[in-house]
Amino acid sequence: MGWWILERVDRKQFADFLRSRREAIQPGDVGLFHGGPRRRTPGLRREEVAALSEMSTDYYARLEQGRGPVPSETVLGAIARSLRLSPRERDHLFFLAGRQAPAHEPLENSSSTGLSRLLDLLQGSPAQIVTPSGETLAQTPLSLELFGDESVYEGLERSLMYRWFTRPETRRIYPERDHALHSRSFTSQLRTACIQEGTGSFPERVVTSLLNLSQEFVTLWGMHEIDVRHEGYRKRVRHPGVGLVDLECQLLFSAGQTHGLLVFTAAPGTNGQHQLRELAGAVGA
Repeated sequence: MGWWILERVDRKQFADFLRSRREAIQPGDVGLFHGGPRRRTPGLRREEVAALSEMSTDYYARLEQGRGPVPSETVLGAIARSLRLSPRERDHLFFLAGRQAPAHEPLENSSSTGLSRLLDLLQGSPAQIVTPSGETLAQTPLSLELFGDESVYEGLERSLMYRWFTRPETRRIYPERDHALHSRSFTSQLRTACIQEGTGSFPERVVTSLLNLSQEFVTLWGMHEIDVRHEGYRKRVRHPGVGLVDLECQLLFSAGQTHGLLVFTAAPGTNGQHQLRELAGAVGA
């Protein structure tokens, strides 16, 4: 598959769509400092999108100009995440590039369908349906606002644990002093998932890859820790609009423990509760 695919679809539409999405997103939306010299153009600069997507500025510029080879699924996924594209926008980007969009994993069995119904009742809270290996299958609007769209990844990157150890930007929304505990917790969760799902499973493939890619993971895996959790099931998340949000986590598993409903709440009367209400108003939840 080469550059000619963009000729078949419409290079101009592809370039125009990229440009429009880049101009629609503000630096603060992606955690970038937007002080300094006044910007001449709206939205992000090309070099900022390129840096967030881990590619050269020249390569990204050629994409916006409708030049060069067709981007791979991995490149398209990186751009979609950097531009905070919605699932439909992400699929449209793949379509314009002549690529097949990643599948949206269905919630197939009755247990996960039950969790899906519960999720529908929690639209005013940050909540998501996840797998034991860290794949996010569905999110509420507040979850999307706090964590971004975590369902857009492909391959091993579907696992939050995999991204945590291989993509440094995954850690940006969490305070640095919490990183060590997150690393231990994610490693222990992967160990449990491997035990439950066995040889050849998705979590085993994640672990095998991480043992070759991350020395931090190698060290933690060698500690053989099980059930490492945050004190009081708490998690702190940094949001560019409201600052650091202190959350409590509740996790409800389906009968077969193949899916979990993860719900984030804040104690009544706390700043966290006020922050969640502010975010809910902003997203119309």
